[in-house]
Amino acid sequence: MSHIAVIGAGVVGSSWALVFARAGQTATVYDTDAASLARAQDFIRGALGGAPETDTILGRVTTTARLEEALSGADYVQESAPERLEVKQPLYVELDRLAAPGAILASSTSGFPASSFTERLAHRERCLVVHPINPPHLIPLVEIVPAPWTAPEVVARAANLMREIGQSPVMLKREIPGFLVNRLQSAILSEAFRLIEDGVCNADDVDRAVSDGLGRRWAFLGPFETIDLNAPSGIAEYCLKLGAMYLDLAKDQADPREWTPELVSAIERELRTRTPADALPERRAWRDLQLARLDAMKRSIATG
Repeated sequence: MSHIAVIGAGVVGSSWALVFARAGQTATVYDTDAASLARAQDFIRGALGGAPETDTILGRVTTTARLEEALSGADYVQESAPERLEVKQPLYVELDRLAAPGAILASSTSGFPASSFTERLAHRERCLVVHPINPPHLIPLVEIVPAPWTAPEVVARAANLMREIGQSPVMLKREIPGFLVNRLQSAILSEAFRLIEDGVCNADDVDRAVSDGLGRRWAFLGPFETIDLNAPSGIAEYCLKLGAMYLDLAKDQADPREWTPELVSAIERELRTRTPADALPERRAWRDLQLARLDAMKRSIATG
């Protein structure tokens, strides 16, 4: 069993604390804001929804406003501080100074490569990105992205820990802007905005094309396995038959466009007719419930 230090008690940090505690790890959550620490405990209790093991899981989570206390005895640190380099750079100087020599320093950052805030550290080889897909207690995927100087054994240890706590790590061989998931999402969003701007369809059509179409398959299969199963003899036949079409589409889509305020406003107006602004919290709660149900179903299928 590992002892985990969770740095930052925001939405992501609180969700991480639940992930670790639910898997039997002990976790200390650090934040300088007492109200945020209290909300983290409330978040965990609420996310568990009155499950019989709620008190046991909460008993594995402690909170502190002292960084030294959070790092004491921790062999893995999950940093979820605000997404600003001027915050992360000095924070990592302190983490590197105070954490035990063998402790991994992992960042939840969704946009910054680890090299941008760990280059000058004395023990930079133990630093890397372990980026969750929010919220991690409902979506198991994590992206593991080493800096150029991250030790291979650190990458392996981080991946093994993620598997032990029920997450699903994907391994990037090097740093790249946007990592893996946001690059894929970027491609879809760019085309989605383009389709609306060009008057091809509306936002509801795009959303249903994914939720009622592609997303039905992608909940269980990735894009490569999807096309592998969509041709009688597999991916080679699929690419032989349809590769030229996709090349033409790629050429047609090679037209990067800004998401202009006018375009965003038009899409927002449509979305607000579907979900009024004051109903967004309720809709997010509905989303989280569906994610929990999907996760439970997928885990049930995986275990037979």
